[in-house]
Amino acid sequence: IDIAFVSFPVDAPNIQTDLLFSDEIVAIAHPGHPLANERYISAATLAGEKLILGERGGNTRRMIDDFFHAANVRPNIVMELSRQEAINQMVENNLGVGIAGAKTIADEIREGRLVSWLIEGAEINWELGLARLRGGYFSPIAKEFVGLCKESFVAREKELKARK
Repeated sequence: IDIAFVSFPVDAPNIQTDLLFSDEIVAIAHPGHPLANERYISAATLAGEKLILGERGGNTRRMIDDFFHAANVRPNIVMELSRQEAINQMVENNLGVGIAGAKTIADEIREGRLVSWLIEGAEINWELGLARLRGGYFSPIAKEFVGLCKESFVAREKELKARK
């Protein structure tokens, strides 16, 4: 494998990474949720909701679990799903509260399908990047691929900012 898409952080000294995209993690809910008009939610309040989260094993889920542990609260996780889109759909159908990247759910917020809260005390970012072996052969096609990925994500950031 020459290049891989990875979720950060990557803690391996022999791996070189390039950040492509960063997104602040927020809590999401159905617009009819009793706290829909709030801007922030506490760890304790969030932990008491019926939570729909990503499955265990990924970096983002680990950071979410670490956040709840540090806040000394036990979350009420009712569902674990492997795809963020599935989590968003479950939340849109008012089956629970989820956690997602603020930029990635901007359309759903603008269209009134979801509401979001900043999570008090949480400084969790979902970060996507590219990884490759440090000091390994970096072929011209791999360099071109990295350049195209970076251009694509810069364009995506501009598109997301323009939608606000």
